[in-house]
Amino acid sequence: MFKIKKKAVQPKPPTLYNIIEDYTEFDAPGNVTICAMTEEEDLAAHAKVLAESYEVPLEEMTKVLREGGLYHYPQEGSLITKGLFVCRIDSEGAKPKQTWLLDLMQMCEAEQLARSAAIPLAEAAARVFYRTLPPDLQARLEQKNLGLDYRKLDRSVARGGDIKYIDFRKDWSPHFKRLCIMPNGELVETGGLAEFAQLHGITVAQARTLIEQGGVLEVEGEVLACQIVNNQPAVARFNRAQYAKAKELAKTGNLHIMDALSEVGLSDPQMMKALRRRELQIPS
Repeated sequence: MFKIKKKAVQPKPPTLYNIIEDYTEFDAPGNVTICAMTEEEDLAAHAKVLAESYEVPLEEMTKVLREGGLYHYPQEGSLITKGLFVCRIDSEGAKPKQTWLLDLMQMCEAEQLARSAAIPLAEAAARVFYRTLPPDLQARLEQKNLGLDYRKLDRSVARGGDIKYIDFRKDWSPHFKRLCIMPNGELVETGGLAEFAQLHGITVAQARTLIEQGGVLEVEGEVLACQIVNNQPAVARFNRAQYAKAKELAKTGNLHIMDALSEVGLSDPQMMKALRRRELQIPS
């Protein structure tokens, strides 16, 4: 008899979040996405993802997630180019673990507050961060489980119990999906710059520049357009015909090419149909 070899089953990647709420339309720097988890924390997986997302050494991220506290980014030459990563753990266990990143301005504000109020930097960092958030989110953070009605949550989420941790995120990482609207109106999810670059046939360096700075990038006669709205990249790809129409519109109407592309997108039935479907959460 011949033995039939079973195909190796690939381990399912750990689920990091099962509650996600978008507050990115709020004014910066409070334009965050709430990423929360009701299941027990997989510390190793959580640390790996956040270490990759925020360019923090894995050992340091694991330590700060386990113990709480701060991670100061090392100074590069004579300049400080990054802010402060914060992990807040409630010693009494009444509130979920929370993580966020302060930008340079917020970090400076936190350091000044710590000195003037004679409080620990971690407490100052929390005060500075929380007061930038949308007022309704600030109120919800004082409620158990963000004030969510568990009777209305998906059963798989509710059965996990209380929220174990909340990550306040803004990044484009391999584990945090973003959408790009394609010329035919399809909404494609990508996670991380490498995946985004591969989808569109560009280099990672080109993807990074586009996502961080916004603007347009020609790709084989087509064009990628990225608008930065409240520090969040919104990306759309236009085909040759759409791009040609936008260039003609920019020329005749004396418009910036980004404005012309927006006009083309808004007048394209397929692209607008996909966006409306997304807003209404209607499956494709």
